[in-house]
Amino acid sequence: MRYGPIDPTLFVENRRRFRELLPPQSLAIFNANDILPTNADGTLALKQNTDLFYLSGVDQEETILLICPDAALEKHREILFLRETSDHILVWEGYKLTKEQGREVSGIQTVMWLDAFPAVLAALMNEAEYVYLNANEHIRSVVEVETRDARFIKDLQARYPLHQYRRAARLTHQLRAIKSPEEIRLMRRAAEITGNAFRRVLGFVRPGVWEYEVEAEILHEFVRAGSRGPAYTSIIGSGDSATILHYISNDRQCQDGDVLLMDFGAEYANYAADLTRSIPVNGTFSPRQRQVYEAVLRVFRFCQSRLVPGHHIEAYHKEVGEMMEQELIKLDLLNASDVRNQNPDAPLYKKYFPHGTSHYLGLDVHDVGYKYRVFEPGMVYTIEPGIYIREEKLGIRLENDFLLTAGGNEDLMADIPLELADIERLMRK
Repeated sequence: MRYGPIDPTLFVENRRRFRELLPPQSLAIFNANDILPTNADGTLALKQNTDLFYLSGVDQEETILLICPDAALEKHREILFLRETSDHILVWEGYKLTKEQGREVSGIQTVMWLDAFPAVLAALMNEAEYVYLNANEHIRSVVEVETRDARFIKDLQARYPLHQYRRAARLTHQLRAIKSPEEIRLMRRAAEITGNAFRRVLGFVRPGVWEYEVEAEILHEFVRAGSRGPAYTSIIGSGDSATILHYISNDRQCQDGDVLLMDFGAEYANYAADLTRSIPVNGTFSPRQRQVYEAVLRVFRFCQSRLVPGHHIEAYHKEVGEMMEQELIKLDLLNASDVRNQNPDAPLYKKYFPHGTSHYLGLDVHDVGYKYRVFEPGMVYTIEPGIYIREEKLGIRLENDFLLTAGGNEDLMADIPLELADIERLMRK
């Protein structure tokens, strides 16, 4: 792997916490993601199932994890199944994990080849009453392709229709919302790589460069630092493209006088960073750009004061919305009288700030977790206010990643330039 070794006690502890949530006579089964096809004989690179990785640390295709705490045989209480290699696989695909390497990575003592799975599964299904199966239950997921998990669920329920089937995702979402110290270490590294990429582009951007050239600079910095690449498709939008929230074509030339909005983050050891910065292509903000930038920064700082343990996402977003309303009034984008008389279910600020302010971050950039859970220490959230003025071809968003602590929060990107004056100074160098 490109990333350094991860202490296997992370995965041992994750499985222990997961087992504590299971009722007696339970069996939980987790599958690796498919390697997806493209065209002809092409395939995409594996993006591992994040729940399987969370519980095992294994980053290899065709992996299966069984957790059966009450199994009669102690060796069957945790089993890792790996794809067995061969000379043919070695020549065409490279090295695969040995059983001993599987033990070292995961901390699981019982490691078997995949051909043993059917017999072991039959034995454990005979012992189990409750079967926990995995699926993508993210609140915003849109799954149109049948996944390996979906195929497995359909097959297993057809062969064993009388078991009581339950949702593993409800348990993993509960656990993954709170990050351990080792997870935070990996996320700090992802943030560090992301920050280095931002500093790199500050010295590169100038009128006439293409958005994809900026993207290439970011990718270069990611890969040279041991990241496999972006945690999500990078958004590099200049001029009116900066007002398109999920603009990813990145194919326009940056013009003198544009603001360039860049939303990108490195993936490191499967953990995501998520950064947004908005910079002047020519190195100096215009008076109007400066005015809007400072308004967004004030909302950002207000968010930082409110994203603390004990608070709640609905109340938090309401407060942020009210703060944004005041900033938009100062910018002459909203009328104070109209705001006082607005429909509370359709606030006027949404025209200029249409997205949410914060989301979970972790193994997924929009990480899993119950949306309405009260903020707790150990959670990691983004803060990302923005103002998008289509008629002015101006979009500014600022985003950092925050670890919630007992005393408030910690900005994991605090050393990445954010203040307007710092941006201009570094671009002048």
